Amino acid sequence: MSSSFFIKKKENPKFSKKGTNSAVTKRKSDGDPGGNSKGRAKKVNPKYNEEISSDSETESPAVSKKRQSREEPVYEETPQEKKLRLAKLYLDQLREEEDKKAEEESFESDLIAGRLQDEVLEQKGKLQRLIAKDLMTPDPSEIRLLRGHKLPVTCLVISPDDKHIFSAAKDCSIIKWDVESGRKLHTIAGGRKGTEDRHVGHTAHVLCMAISSDGKYLATGDMNKLIMIWEAETCKHLYKFTGHRGPVSGLSFRKGTHDLYSASHDRSVKVWNVDENAYVETLFGHQDVITGLDSLSRERCVSAGGRDRTVRVWKIAEESQLVFHGHEGSIDCIQLINEEHMITGADDGSLSLWSVNKKKPLSTVKQAHGCHGDAGLEQPHWVASVAALQNSDTVASGASGSHNSKVQLWKCAQGFRGLEPLFSVPVTGFINSLKFSSSGQFLVAGVGQEHRLGRWWRLKEAKNGLYIIPLKRKSPQQEDDKIAD
Repeated sequence: MSSSFFIKKKENPKFSKKGTNSAVTKRKSDGDPGGNSKGRAKKVNPKYNEEISSDSETESPAVSKKRQSREEPVYEETPQEKKLRLAKLYLDQLREEEDKKAEEESFESDLIAGRLQDEVLEQKGKLQRLIAKDLMTPDPSEIRLLRGHKLPVTCLVISPDDKHIFSAAKDCSIIKWDVESGRKLHTIAGGRKGTEDRHVGHTAHVLCMAISSDGKYLATGDMNKLIMIWEAETCKHLYKFTGHRGPVSGLSFRKGTHDLYSASHDRSVKVWNVDENAYVETLFGHQDVITGLDSLSRERCVSAGGRDRTVRVWKIAEESQLVFHGHEGSIDCIQLINEEHMITGADDGSLSLWSVNKKKPLSTVKQAHGCHGDAGLEQPHWVASVAALQNSDTVASGASGSHNSKVQLWKCAQGFRGLEPLFSVPVTGFINSLKFSSSGQFLVAGVGQEHRLGRWWRLKEAKNGLYIIPLKRKSPQQEDDKIAD
């Protein structure tokens, strides 16, 4: 008895160390504050027995139930499961990113393919963006007038980024405008006749101007047979080209280069290299004064021959020319729509659409701007200027001055087979120059009280200046509403 008693006493401290904290706390709280050793021993023994016999089945059902409720297993993710879950998430994320990337690449490749296709069509002269059907008649309140020239505006150009307009007039001045604000950014004042040696600028009426496709150079031509080259950004004078024997009436830079084509009343077309400040060659063929000139990216230009009633395509490299006939009056203006098609206007009131592959016009609209005069003596309004939104189906024409003169917009039919009127914008005065912005967001008209080439008659009520005409397009919603009506 005594030996078993001592063994039991010896094991007590060992078991008390192994017991959990909660068990010790419970034992202390359950103990008798009076120090009753018998009661304490009775309570301690079952506790120790419970901890010792963890695998035994001799526990009472009550104790087993209580233990199960206290030690109910909580599910915890194993490291392998966690790795698997994270791997799946990562794969899903990668799959989403790859799908998105593939979609973007497909979209980009479609864009690139579309652009390449447009460039090929543009080079072939077959690109025709259908814009005319979406154009809306502008609100008169949205048309802005920029005034700064003292005499009639004769010509204008718009910078390739559509941010600036350069205009020139019979007062020999050149003005650079900011399109957004309508402010004058720079003015190159005109000089008096006889001050050519000391004046930097023109001393005679400026008849034509052109800007290079990169916006670097501005070229201007005047009645004094001079061509002046300016830095477009700063309006700094760079060079002066001499060589023409008559007023310079047409200028155009070849797109993508600094090659300059010029036309004159001396019936010749000259080629210049502005980078090298050099003259290249002279082309002859017209039988009357040349009134207009235009070019695009091919090494060729087109010209209007005034009263010789011909349009000519000059192939510079081949040193050859194509001659086209069609108008009954003096052809006063010409503009290329794309590499293969062009639009011309004449003083017989007709507007003609041409292909470089056919010697006769594809389509002609006679009396495009109506007539004026007494009954039986009606005369058509001259078509004084034309403009074309490049590689599109939209062109514009401006008439000579009258009380009801206007800028008329036209739609070229599919394949440039005809011209259909879209809408007109009333503008009082002589519409001496017309230009579309590169984006097609607006059209600028250079207007004066007199015709740019003479003083046959004068409209006092007209205002010398630039009219900026916004060209808004119909939204899909408006088109749907129209279809519904």
